[in-house]
Amino acid sequence: MDLVSFAIWGLTRGFDPEFIPSYTVFSSPYLPATEDSLGRRIRITIVLSLAVCLPFPFFAENQPNVSLDTSETLFTVLTAINTCGYDQELNASDPLRAQIRSEVAKAVQSTPGAQDAVAPMCEFYREHQPPDSSRDLAQYVSLALDLQDPPAFTPKVKQAELPPEAVGVAAFVPLMQAFYQKVGLHAIWERHRARYAELTDAYHAPLSKMTFDTEIYLKLPSSGYLGRDFQVYLDAMGAPGQVNARNFASDYYVVISPSSNLKMQQIRHTYLHYLLDPLALKNGGSFKRLEPLLDQVKSSPMDEAFKNNISLLVTECLVRAIEIRTMGTAKTPEADRQKSLDESDQEGYVLTRHFYDSLVKFEKDPAGMRAAYSEMLAGIDMGREMKRTAAIQFAGDAAPELLHLERPKSERLLLNAERRLAAGDVEAAQKMAQQALDESQEDPGRALFILAQIAIRNRDMEGARTYFERALQMAHEPKVIAWSHIYLGRIFDLKEERDVAVDHYREAVNVAGATLPEAKTAAERGIEQPYEPPATARPQQ
Repeated sequence: MDLVSFAIWGLTRGFDPEFIPSYTVFSSPYLPATEDSLGRRIRITIVLSLAVCLPFPFFAENQPNVSLDTSETLFTVLTAINTCGYDQELNASDPLRAQIRSEVAKAVQSTPGAQDAVAPMCEFYREHQPPDSSRDLAQYVSLALDLQDPPAFTPKVKQAELPPEAVGVAAFVPLMQAFYQKVGLHAIWERHRARYAELTDAYHAPLSKMTFDTEIYLKLPSSGYLGRDFQVYLDAMGAPGQVNARNFASDYYVVISPSSNLKMQQIRHTYLHYLLDPLALKNGGSFKRLEPLLDQVKSSPMDEAFKNNISLLVTECLVRAIEIRTMGTAKTPEADRQKSLDESDQEGYVLTRHFYDSLVKFEKDPAGMRAAYSEMLAGIDMGREMKRTAAIQFAGDAAPELLHLERPKSERLLLNAERRLAAGDVEAAQKMAQQALDESQEDPGRALFILAQIAIRNRDMEGARTYFERALQMAHEPKVIAWSHIYLGRIFDLKEERDVAVDHYREAVNVAGATLPEAKTAAERGIEQPYEPPATARPQQ
């Protein structure tokens, strides 16, 4: 078997990218992040070693992609709205927030023309303040996460593909860009990098422990899937009592401000979704019989997304069940846990109790969550659950955490293609991606990227190469561009065309910058040494 054929064989045996339906978690009070080194954004990758062996997906980096970051882009957006009157929880914030506000105010006063840049920016901010003050920060966090590095602040995707929440404030970007340049905001950011590092130090050990403990409990390592990131950002310019968590396709973000309460519970909640959402996709055929429950919970106070999507509801119930099973210590009274189960019922998360009971058995079984998940779904007694739900008196309101779809409806065709590919339905994924490409209604670069992955699944290396090269010609999204270069670099490595491979890796490094740390690491590794297919993919002779 030649090297290329062998690599294709390994791919079809193990390739399993995870693409997740997109939603957002909004909370009033929770969240942490960290920063590690001074130079760019501060990043630490936590590599967890678990006694679980999984197939090594072709071209994937077999390590968890959990990072603690700061971001100059996020800092700029939040500093801009602070300049315009965003004062939420100012007195409870770290003194750094007030110090930066003071320095910016002085720069505006002393810099000719600065007032002319600030005035239209702040007028826009005031005109777009939502009635719910908690949404004020949320919409700008969504915007910041979809922008590349300064000074350009180029959107990562086309405006039509921005999250609906970010679309409403997208026109803020050019106004903010002028403000950034005029007041010299980059110099202010650099002045306080050391303090940002100090603030994030408190989160390193707790985050590492949380991810390790969570994966040990689930017997489910996060490693082994290409392009899935879990990133926690810290910025001092936000309200310390608010947490914003986002899920854009396969990437998960949590944004917090420094606080005496590290809020690891909210980070863990999002991390549980990061680990469990892919299992819902892989078991999509098991949800149809559960859909009658949606009619039963229509009058509950939980978010509408859960009332209309059984997959989201099931996953949220499982997440809550895990949280309740692991709350407190071994000495925590069972009555406290039962009270939490009652509250979940009253809010509409009516399968939490089933999963709670299932976890009792799971904890004693050596099988991991990947194997146990389908059994837990199959064990749901619909007759019993329908009868029990009908008797529940729902509460008037639910906890502040809400999940919402984060991608526009116009992008659903490619999102569904990604979901079908993750579920192993290659034919349906190819049909959807090709339809999106033919109709020119969605990002053609992303469609071509999906078709390239399908070509690899079909053992068509030359077809994959062609699609990746076409994706580079049409793509706007940095992640698609960076990973297309990485894929191409590895393909050329397998073809023993090292110079061409290195050129692609270098392009990937340039595109990835500080915003795509996983891609940058993979590309730098490709520059250091030629790609070799994983040993675990080698066929038996």
